[in-house]
Amino acid sequence: MTYFSCHSQAPYFMSRFMEILKIDPTDNISLPLFANRISCGFPSPADDYVEGLLNLNEKLIPRPSSTFLIKAEGDSMNGVGIYEGDLLIVDKSITAAHNQIVVAIINSEFTIKRLVFRFPKTFLQPENPKYKPIEITPEMDFHVWGVVTFTIHGFLKRATK
Repeated sequence: MTYFSCHSQAPYFMSRFMEILKIDPTDNISLPLFANRISCGFPSPADDYVEGLLNLNEKLIPRPSSTFLIKAEGDSMNGVGIYEGDLLIVDKSITAAHNQIVVAIINSEFTIKRLVFRFPKTFLQPENPKYKPIEITPEMDFHVWGVVTFTIHGFLKRATK
């Protein structure tokens, strides 16, 4: 049986654990979308034909009223490509399903993990072998806060002081 509790005091503790940014749906920026796909394997001839404009809000944030940006902390999800300082796009309107990456609250503590159902148990699975899965028990105040839909991270190193 899966235990989901909705009596968490998470909003009180939210500022202690995560930086959460609300999406402003009025901020629209459209970027050129090139028609050709670019090979990750062998190089292919270049083509600079622009297919159209891509609105990132429409692509990444289909439900702005329930979508938030959260800054990731720690290394427990490195194996799935979520790194310290990454911005995660989280949708609170999506019902969490098996194997999805979620923002969960356990006893008023936030965490980002993979939600795993192994009947009859539920686990929050890290994506780093340094960490053990968290088994959700009836004694825990457990709640899935939202589902991670995208992650944003850069490849350029930040300048060091």
